[in-house]
Amino acid sequence: MENTKNSFEHERQLLAEADSAGGWKKYRTFLKLSGPGWIASAITLGGGSLASSLYLGVLGGYSLLWLQPLAMILGVIMLSAIGYVTLSTGERPFPAINQHVSPVLGWGWALAVAASNVIWCMPQHSLAYGVLSQNLLPKDFLGKNSNLVDWAVSQFGDTSPWLNWLAQNFDKLAVSFVILLLTAVITWGYDRGGWGLRLYEITLKIVVAMIVLCFFGVVVKLSFSAEPLEWGKIVAGFVPDFGQIFRPATSFQSYLDAIGEPGAMAREFWSEKIVYQQRDVMISAAATAVGINMTLMFPYTMLRRGWTKEFRGLSIFDLCTGMFIPFVLATSFVVIASAASFHTELPAGFSVSDADNPQATVEVDQSNPKVAEFNRQLQQRNEALADETGIAPPTANAEARLAAMLVKRDAIDLSKSLEPLTGEFVANLIFGLGVLAMVLSTISILMLISGFVYAEMLGYPPGGKVHKLGTLVAGVGGALWPLFWAGESKFFLAVVTSVFGFMLLPFAYVTFVFLMNSNSLLGEEMPRGGRRFVWNVLMMIAAAIATIAATYMIWVKVRWIGVVALALFVKLALLVWINGRRRSRTPIES
Repeated sequence: MENTKNSFEHERQLLAEADSAGGWKKYRTFLKLSGPGWIASAITLGGGSLASSLYLGVLGGYSLLWLQPLAMILGVIMLSAIGYVTLSTGERPFPAINQHVSPVLGWGWALAVAASNVIWCMPQHSLAYGVLSQNLLPKDFLGKNSNLVDWAVSQFGDTSPWLNWLAQNFDKLAVSFVILLLTAVITWGYDRGGWGLRLYEITLKIVVAMIVLCFFGVVVKLSFSAEPLEWGKIVAGFVPDFGQIFRPATSFQSYLDAIGEPGAMAREFWSEKIVYQQRDVMISAAATAVGINMTLMFPYTMLRRGWTKEFRGLSIFDLCTGMFIPFVLATSFVVIASAASFHTELPAGFSVSDADNPQATVEVDQSNPKVAEFNRQLQQRNEALADETGIAPPTANAEARLAAMLVKRDAIDLSKSLEPLTGEFVANLIFGLGVLAMVLSTISILMLISGFVYAEMLGYPPGGKVHKLGTLVAGVGGALWPLFWAGESKFFLAVVTSVFGFMLLPFAYVTFVFLMNSNSLLGEEMPRGGRRFVWNVLMMIAAAIATIAATYMIWVKVRWIGVVALALFVKLALLVWINGRRRSRTPIES
């Protein structure tokens, strides 16, 4: 404890000397003392952000490059505000919200963080299974469940659906629980530290850096290839275009137009289908930039390091250099490489004789497992366009081309984006190890956050038994992902779960707008005049964008049930807040 206290005092002394010196020495000291922002970066630059970036390139090409930087800017604004409040008061956010704003918002925020940890753990396990079964160990033991299924049927028959399900998903569950065991040991050892933990973290960082550098290398190599990257379109892709939430990327337009004039209903069907996938990927990418669980992790990380109000400037610098810059660079490289490799291209198993002709006939390899999803999309099209007799108009070649383009890529497909630089074998190895490192890092941190939030809600200190049990809530819940996902693409689960995680984000953003304006909490430390105006404008913009987007997605996904539930929660929070304000103004009789 004495060593920790001396470390805190040493950091304060360094910061004071840097502030008085100014210039380069100040920022060099900031770099030396930074830390919580890099921890936040470890969770943002995980398997979810990688998957979202890859699918942004697949569906939007270069036109969606603006999305993740914008989402990260909004996230940095809110985390900077959270850091300001936490460092100014030294109070933990959960009791501060309950006491100074509203226990409804406080508990709503904490429960949303707890739920999001489970939601985001699921795709991490799915991603791990995807790269192990397709990139790293495709021929060894994964996916070999047929004998086990046959044995279960022979012993128990088809009347035991649970046993049959266990047999069919045994490999997925086995991989997930091995990863759970490993990450549980690592997570429980965070407080003890030690050389083993440091070696684990350093190894993960090196592997993640390796995959990011490889995507950067792909971008450089493609820039000097026979068909170089279109840097004009890439630069234009960083200009925000919110209309892409409602319309397909322009690069799909030639294929939609090729359906022909009599196919107006067919064009509308495919246009809506593209928009549906595109919108989910956009929301997923925004959600993985700054998730609601980070709004808990960041302030608690600063408090555990002993930071106080003298560190407010450092916290903002830490977020910009430790989280924003690495995230934007890494995800942009991935989107560019993915767009160059996959956008409007046909996946393996599908081909055309003339790639430049949208009306060319699509040749399909019926042995390819992706044919099932391709046929399912065409079946959905026929059902949507059928007349009263149940007969749909013939499928145009351009429609088959679109159906093939929209088949979801998985790990084995997405790793091909590295092949221009490394070749097939090395691409599979680097992609698989990189994703696995991201997964292990992200699951460890999600479990750590889960332990924090349960210990906080139940009033126990971090590091104890309640904390350890809390870590298992996210870990076990995530490992049971096969219960909730039967889709073919293990990578696409990251998109699906991130959409639902994004719906929880306004709980945090709106809560911290109120907290930043709580005079009873901040007192003399509350920003005044122009500074307060700037803080509120920036925070309200971030909160408004998150709330509008989340409400829209709630309407799209669950319609009136979600909207009514959200309205009831807002009403309850307002009633409690108003009642608290009235009581605080009522004089106490002696």
